[in-house]
Amino acid sequence: MSGNHSEMDMTTLSALAEPNRMHIVELLRDGPLTVGEIAERLGLRQPQASKHLKVLSDNGILEVRADANRRIYKLRSEPFQTLDSWLKSFRHIWEERFDNLDQYLRELQNKDKS
Repeated sequence: MSGNHSEMDMTTLSALAEPNRMHIVELLRDGPLTVGEIAERLGLRQPQASKHLKVLSDNGILEVRADANRRIYKLRSEPFQTLDSWLKSFRHIWEERFDNLDQYLRELQNKDKS
Protein backbone atom coordinates (compact mmCIF):
# COMPACT_ATOMS: atom_id res chain seq x y z
CA MET A 1 0.00 0.00 0.00
CA SER A 2 1.39 3.40 -0.93
CA GLY A 3 2.09 6.12 1.58
CA ASN A 4 -0.24 8.51 -0.23
CA HIS A 5 -2.77 9.44 2.45
CA SER A 6 -5.40 10.54 -0.04
CA GLU A 7 -5.83 6.91 -1.05
CA MET A 8 -7.89 5.46 1.74
CA ASP A 9 -7.98 1.70 1.67
CA MET A 10 -11.69 1.01 1.25
CA THR A 11 -11.35 -2.57 2.49
CA THR A 12 -10.58 -1.21 5.97
CA LEU A 13 -13.69 0.95 5.93
CA SER A 14 -15.95 -1.75 4.55
CA ALA A 15 -14.65 -4.28 7.08
CA LEU A 16 -15.36 -1.81 9.89
CA ALA A 17 -18.79 -0.88 8.53
CA GLU A 18 -20.39 -3.99 10.05
CA PRO A 19 -21.47 -3.23 13.67
CA ASN A 20 -20.17 -6.48 15.24
CA ARG A 21 -16.77 -6.02 13.59
CA MET A 22 -16.64 -2.43 14.80
CA HIS A 23 -17.39 -3.67 18.34
CA ILE A 24 -14.64 -6.30 18.05
CA VAL A 25 -12.14 -3.61 17.04
CA GLU A 26 -13.27 -1.41 19.94
CA LEU A 27 -12.86 -4.33 22.37
CA LEU A 28 -9.37 -5.08 21.08
CA ARG A 29 -8.31 -1.46 21.55
CA ASP A 30 -7.61 -2.37 25.18
CA GLY A 31 -5.46 -5.38 24.28
CA PRO A 32 -5.46 -8.86 22.72
CA LEU A 33 -8.30 -11.33 23.36
CA THR A 34 -9.19 -14.90 22.42
CA VAL A 35 -12.15 -15.82 20.20
CA GLY A 36 -14.00 -17.09 23.30
CA GLU A 37 -13.50 -13.84 25.21
CA ILE A 38 -14.62 -11.77 22.23
CA ALA A 39 -17.73 -13.93 21.66
CA GLU A 40 -18.63 -13.78 25.34
CA ARG A 41 -18.24 -10.00 25.67
CA LEU A 42 -20.28 -9.31 22.54
CA GLY A 43 -22.92 -11.95 23.28
CA LEU A 44 -22.16 -13.76 20.01
CA ARG A 45 -21.86 -17.46 19.34
CA GLN A 46 -18.26 -18.49 18.78
CA PRO A 47 -18.72 -19.44 15.08
CA GLN A 48 -20.21 -15.97 14.43
CA ALA A 49 -17.34 -14.28 16.23
CA SER A 50 -14.83 -16.43 14.28
CA LYS A 51 -16.43 -15.40 10.98
CA HIS A 52 -16.09 -11.68 11.83
CA LEU A 53 -12.53 -12.20 13.08
CA LYS A 54 -11.63 -13.90 9.81
CA VAL A 55 -12.90 -10.91 7.79
CA LEU A 56 -10.93 -8.52 10.01
CA SER A 57 -7.77 -10.66 9.73
CA ASP A 58 -8.13 -11.12 5.96
CA ASN A 59 -8.35 -7.34 5.61
CA GLY A 60 -5.17 -6.83 7.60
CA ILE A 61 -6.90 -5.15 10.55
CA LEU A 62 -6.07 -7.92 13.04
CA GLU A 63 -3.19 -10.24 13.54
CA VAL A 64 -3.70 -13.65 15.07
CA ARG A 65 -1.27 -15.71 17.08
CA ALA A 66 -1.72 -19.31 18.11
CA ASP A 67 -1.04 -20.01 21.77
CA ALA A 68 -1.39 -23.73 22.55
CA ASN A 69 -4.95 -24.46 21.32
CA ARG A 70 -6.16 -20.85 21.55
CA ARG A 71 -6.07 -18.17 18.90
CA ILE A 72 -5.33 -14.71 20.21
CA TYR A 73 -6.35 -11.68 18.18
CA LYS A 74 -4.84 -8.22 18.36
CA LEU A 75 -5.13 -5.00 16.35
CA ARG A 76 -2.51 -4.10 13.78
CA SER A 77 -1.55 -0.43 13.85
CA GLU A 78 -1.02 0.07 10.09
CA PRO A 79 -4.64 0.34 8.94
CA PHE A 80 -5.36 2.83 11.73
CA GLN A 81 -2.33 4.94 10.83
CA THR A 82 -3.62 5.03 7.25
CA LEU A 83 -7.09 5.97 8.48
CA ASP A 84 -5.57 8.68 10.67
CA SER A 85 -3.58 10.29 7.87
CA TRP A 86 -6.62 10.06 5.59
CA LEU A 87 -8.67 11.96 8.20
CA LYS A 88 -5.86 14.50 8.64
CA SER A 89 -6.12 15.27 4.93
CA PHE A 90 -9.56 16.77 5.72
CA ARG A 91 -8.34 18.88 8.62
CA HIS A 92 -8.09 22.10 6.57
CA ILE A 93 -11.84 21.82 5.87
CA TRP A 94 -12.88 22.00 9.50
CA GLU A 95 -10.14 24.46 10.44
CA GLU A 96 -11.48 26.74 7.72
CA ARG A 97 -15.01 26.34 9.09
CA PHE A 98 -13.85 27.19 12.61
CA ASP A 99 -12.08 30.27 11.27
CA ASN A 100 -15.30 31.35 9.56
CA LEU A 101 -17.24 30.74 12.77
CA ASP A 102 -14.71 32.81 14.79
CA GLN A 103 -15.04 35.63 12.29
CA TYR A 104 -18.85 35.47 12.46
CA LEU A 105 -18.85 35.49 16.27
CA ARG A 106 -16.50 38.48 16.34
CA GLU A 107 -18.82 40.34 13.98
CA LEU A 108 -21.81 39.53 16.22
CA GLN A 109 -19.95 40.78 19.32
CA ASN A 110 -19.02 44.00 17.53
CA LYS A 111 -22.68 44.54 16.55
CA ASP A 112 -23.70 44.10 20.20
CA LYS A 113 -21.20 46.72 21.34
CA SER A 114 -22.39 49.41 18.94
